[in-house]
Amino acid sequence: MSELKRTALYDLHMELGGKMVPFAGYEMPVQYPMGVMKEHLHTRSAAGLFDVSHMGQVILRSASGDMADAARALETLVPVSVLGLKENRQRYGFFTNAAGGILDDLMIAHRGDHLFLVVNAACKAADIALMQERLGADCAVVPVTDRALLALQGPAAEAALGRLVPGVAEMKFMDIAVLDGPDGEVWVSRSGYTGEDGFEVSVAADAAPAFARALLDMDEVAPIGLGARDSLRLEAGLCLYGNDIDETTSPVEASLDWAIQKVRRKDGDRAGGFPGAERILAELETGTARRRVGLLPDGRAPMREGTRLFADAEGGQPIGHVTSGAFGPSIEKPMSMGYLPTELSAEGTQVFGEVRGRRRPATVAAMPFRPATYKR
Repeated sequence: MSELKRTALYDLHMELGGKMVPFAGYEMPVQYPMGVMKEHLHTRSAAGLFDVSHMGQVILRSASGDMADAARALETLVPVSVLGLKENRQRYGFFTNAAGGILDDLMIAHRGDHLFLVVNAACKAADIALMQERLGADCAVVPVTDRALLALQGPAAEAALGRLVPGVAEMKFMDIAVLDGPDGEVWVSRSGYTGEDGFEVSVAADAAPAFARALLDMDEVAPIGLGARDSLRLEAGLCLYGNDIDETTSPVEASLDWAIQKVRRKDGDRAGGFPGAERILAELETGTARRRVGLLPDGRAPMREGTRLFADAEGGQPIGHVTSGAFGPSIEKPMSMGYLPTELSAEGTQVFGEVRGRRRPATVAAMPFRPATYKR
């Protein structure tokens, strides 16, 4: 663990009894003494505080000073509409490769005269290198290395954060704002990765411990680790990069086609022009051989990552596999997501997962497994 990086909240995690594990090159808390199940349920009923400082924060600024030029530049790397993003709003997107696979998924925010991106920890070095290589002639690609990133999620998140950062209550889902915090400027988005209402807050690294302590001093707020973060995002039907999506997975296979706006599709005003466009645009028109689906296994035991899926209870070759699986504390049953042939991807279809040498039934289900509670 000595070679791993530490976030600005490492000492606080240790003080709180966090169980530290290696994750994406960092020492991160997988759980606290409350335990994963209670942490999950606390986030659903009150407010959970997550340290997500390991993720990459990046500013993209056009050399011309025109935000539209930065947006057009980024559109050469992503299939989503960046130029159509309104000021003080953000949207989900993904970098694609020449084969139409997903290099990483990210959040893209329009901050007036520049774009602010949040990328995954394991991919941030490669993402920054990609942008510097492909966009560096026309844009400044500036990694933000002096700020921590916290996520406050749950139905009590608005009230809790509002005590420290006035103005957050007026924000809607996917709004962004630069606001005054207790120790200086904070960058806030009304978003997260749990299916709950909540916020992600970028705060100066040296002010982050005091900011986190102030939140944790509130009765509604508890510290939450990676274990509950995973079960929360899975209940919400959200992908984990490296598990559910990767360089071999197209956005259409991954059922992320909702994130590709009409303007970037065939016959749109800015159709194509991104890596892998030929494949992705064709798949949007004609479909794919496989799709990411939700699965509800019978019984109480989860079907976890790597579980092979079959069409029948006996015989035959595998037809797909599970990419994420866990027990859902809020839905009180196991849940999985994975890939199946498109003809077997309809809701209600029964398939079989091989667990410890035995095939058990699972039913294709709509995602999210639990309805989202975003503030629209």
